[in-house]
Amino acid sequence: MKKKIYVLLFAALVSAPLAQAQTKKKTKAKVKTEAVIQEPEMERQVVNYTVESGESTAEIFARTITAADLSKYLHVLASDEFEGRETGQKGQKLAAAYISNFFRENGLIGPVASNPGNTYYQKFNLEQATWKAAALKVGKKQFVYQKDFFLFGDAPEQPTQQLDLVFAGYGIDDKNYSDYRNLNVKGKTVIVLAGEPMDKAGNYLISKSKEASPWGADSRAKTRAATQKGAKNVLVIESSEANLQKSMEGLKHWLDSPMIAFPGKDRRNPTIFVSPEVGAALLNTSAKKLQAYQNKISESGKPVPSEFKLATGVELQTEKVRSPLPTENVLGFIEGTDKKDEVIVLTAHYDHIGMDPTKTGDQIFNGADDDGSGTSAIMEMAQAFMEAKKAGAGPRRSILFMAVTGEEKGLLGSEYYTSNPVFPLANTVANLNIDMIGRTDEKYAGNKNYIYVIGSDKLSSELHDINEIANHQYTKLELDYTYNDEKDPNKFYYRSDHYNFAKNNIPVIFYFNGVHEDYHKETDEVDKIMFDKMETITRLVFHTAWELANRDERIKMDSNKK
Repeated sequence: MKKKIYVLLFAALVSAPLAQAQTKKKTKAKVKTEAVIQEPEMERQVVNYTVESGESTAEIFARTITAADLSKYLHVLASDEFEGRETGQKGQKLAAAYISNFFRENGLIGPVASNPGNTYYQKFNLEQATWKAAALKVGKKQFVYQKDFFLFGDAPEQPTQQLDLVFAGYGIDDKNYSDYRNLNVKGKTVIVLAGEPMDKAGNYLISKSKEASPWGADSRAKTRAATQKGAKNVLVIESSEANLQKSMEGLKHWLDSPMIAFPGKDRRNPTIFVSPEVGAALLNTSAKKLQAYQNKISESGKPVPSEFKLATGVELQTEKVRSPLPTENVLGFIEGTDKKDEVIVLTAHYDHIGMDPTKTGDQIFNGADDDGSGTSAIMEMAQAFMEAKKAGAGPRRSILFMAVTGEEKGLLGSEYYTSNPVFPLANTVANLNIDMIGRTDEKYAGNKNYIYVIGSDKLSSELHDINEIANHQYTKLELDYTYNDEKDPNKFYYRSDHYNFAKNNIPVIFYFNGVHEDYHKETDEVDKIMFDKMETITRLVFHTAWELANRDERIKMDSNKK
């Protein structure tokens, strides 16, 4: 556990609110303050604790947030012993116990009265589903799962479907290029070609460059467009047999793992990826004629109506076996003082994607950055706020520190909490969510002094300003709002746990270092984490939370951006 600091001489500082402290100028004069440090199973010791004159109370306790402590927690969370922290599995349970014990030993309250066995756990049941059978039949020809095609996503309730097909070219719905003009796809299985058409110069038609647009980079934009137009299924014809095999190899861990969801929840039909041979059979054509059709699009630079007469008697079998999967969010609570009924929620997901026993060598996805880094950060902030409380500088508003489960399966833990809140959502002031803060992405290679900030101005301009001021005053990071743009194709605003709070009109900030080469790979290891970067970002979140918890007025909802 982190050393417990009991500050002896902070009477004047403790009484100073953050807003006042932010206006003070620091002087070179320093006051040395003695602090007693206690640690279980260690001798008591006395150290010098230096406080700069004019330093705010928030700064005093922010400096208890250290790279060394963050490293200590993360080395446990991302250890092989925790087996990749797969939702509902042994490693996730070990991580939950570690986090709850940390909260308990540091004096946080377990607020879940409905679970008297462990009031730090918010328990709930998910459902895991494994493939019992998967088959695709076109006329009399049967194609083999994970050879000729694969399914990515959940399975519908009906185990066998007759597919009503419609062909939508490349499946693009861009303002200057749309395959959906005059095309009704409601209730049908939409067949689309993978990738993006290119012009004669070898540039992609949509991006008009050598780099594919989001329409060509992967299938998500195409699946989203078809689904929004009412399609029942989406079927993607890969550009080559080699590409299909490469995709299956890269996704093998997910294809072989159970799908996890809430019991009885409406299930989205899977996206079906097929080889060119299967695609030609579905379109009742040959691979040569299909290539000729694609060449026509490249030559014309716009969608071309097809003359394909689609196959009939197409049958998809997608049957799964379902079983219950218990899991838990881990909650630690610090009660406020005069505004204790209002709550700030700090979140990070402690689950990851587990293990892949089919791999040779390293089989464990340790998830050091994703999101062991964020989980370590909320643990460290919980301890810092508790030290403040012990010194008489506890927060005015209450703070809930929550390590959520099931994020990798679709933001399930945060969805469960916002549907079954321990504290009323109406009393929840804001959610600060931390997901990956220990690495750099390609854009910032060699520069650790940044963080992507997402969602801060979507519902409250005051929240945005508070974070900006805290950064300017204390941490001086480059705050990058690239992914806050609604037009950004990555749609990160919708892809972490803060979104379930935002859906309930609770102002949010998502802190994120961007995607790197080890994202969702077994190489996301502790030895690649930049703990000094983690320390700075954690202090920024701490300062923002401190101001939210201690200001006189609750932040206002004054915007409704997408």
